[in-house]
Amino acid sequence: MAAHLRIGLVAGEASGDTLGAALIQSLRALAPEAAFFGIAGVKMQAAGCEVWEPAESLAVMGLFEILRDLPRLLRLRARIRRAFIAARPDVFVGIDAPEFNLGLARSLHLAGIPTIQYVSPQVWAWRQSRVRSMSESVDLVLCLLPFEKRFYDEQGLAAEFVGHPLADAIPLQADRGAARAALGIDPDAGVIALLPGSRRGEVTRLGADFAATARWLAAARPGLRFIAPMANAETRSIFAAVLAQAAPEVPVLLIDGQAQTALIAADAVLVASGTASLEAALCKRPMVVVYRLGALTAFVLRRLKLVRSKFFAQPNLLADRRIVSEYFQSDIIPASIGAELLKWLDDPERRLELEMEFTRIHANLARDASASAARAVLGLATSPRARSESA
Repeated sequence: MAAHLRIGLVAGEASGDTLGAALIQSLRALAPEAAFFGIAGVKMQAAGCEVWEPAESLAVMGLFEILRDLPRLLRLRARIRRAFIAARPDVFVGIDAPEFNLGLARSLHLAGIPTIQYVSPQVWAWRQSRVRSMSESVDLVLCLLPFEKRFYDEQGLAAEFVGHPLADAIPLQADRGAARAALGIDPDAGVIALLPGSRRGEVTRLGADFAATARWLAAARPGLRFIAPMANAETRSIFAAVLAQAAPEVPVLLIDGQAQTALIAADAVLVASGTASLEAALCKRPMVVVYRLGALTAFVLRRLKLVRSKFFAQPNLLADRRIVSEYFQSDIIPASIGAELLKWLDDPERRLELEMEFTRIHANLARDASASAARAVLGLATSPRARSESA
C-alpha cells in the first residue's frame, strides 16, 4: 500500500527545503515508490520532489512586513490549493511557513485530505488563540522541541515530538581546535562569533547593534577576535557596510556559511533569536541572544499583550529557566551585551555548568528527527481513515 503513496509538500525558505529533503529521503527508505510534489527548493527537487513553485516564493516574515507580498501569496495559495485538491495526495505536509501552510491545510482538510504541520508555529509564545483554528486545519503537528508537544497535549491537538535535525547533525562533543584550524584562527585567541541573522530584515535591524557591541568589546578587551558567518551574499553585504560605517577599526572576519564551524571555534556568541541560538547551544557555546522586530510589529505585540512566553531565546525555553541573557528591542544596549559576554569569557566554572546543561538538551533533541517524522507521516497517510478520505 505504502509503495504507491502520493505526498504533497509545501516548504518555505532554505531551512524548510533542508527539512523537506531529509524527510523525502527518510520516506523513500520506508516507501521507495512514493511520489512527492508541491512547493519545494533545490534540495527537495534533488531528493525527487516535483516542483510546482520554488520555496523562495514564501520567503517573507513579520506581521506588517508581509503586507507588501500578501496579494501575490494569496493568489499563489489559491492556485496551489486547487492543484492539491485536483491531485488528491494521500497526505499533505506543510513544512514550517505557518502563515501560508495553515490556511492551505484548512482547505485541504475540509476537502478530506489528511494534513500535517511539520515544525510548530510559535503559538505557545504568542497568539495562542491560533490553536483553535489549527485543530480545524491539521490532523497532526510534528514538533522539533519537547515543550511544544506538551503545549499541544494540553490543548487537545494531536502532536508528536520528533526531535531536532540540528541535534542529529552536530556532534555531542565538538572539536574546537579543528574548527579554529579550519578557519585559520589562533588556538589561543579569545574569539567572539557574531550572528546577526539569516534574513535581510534581521541583519538590517540588528547590524548596527552587533557592530556597536563589537566596537565596545574591542575597546574593553584588546586582542579579541571577531568572526561572523553570513547566511548569504546579501546579508554579508549589508553587515559589511554597517561594520565599515559603525566599527571601521574593528577587524571582523566575515565568512560565507560555515556557521557551525564558527560557533565551535568561538568562546562566546552574540546571536539573533531563532534557530541560530539553538545551533549555538548544540555547539555548547555561551551566548547572548537578541531580538529586534520592526517598530510597528513590536508595538502591536506589546499593546495587545499577544506575547505569552516567559522567554524568547530557545536555550531558555528548552531549559525552562533563564540560562543565557536575552535582550529585546530597547533593552539592546551594546555596553550591557558586551559586559555579559565578557562575564562568560572570565568565568570558566559558569561556562562548564552551561556546557553540561547544553549537553543534556542536545541528548534529548537527538532522536533521528527525519526518520521519526517520516514514520509519523507514513502512519497518518496509510491509516484506514486517511486512505478512505483521500480516495
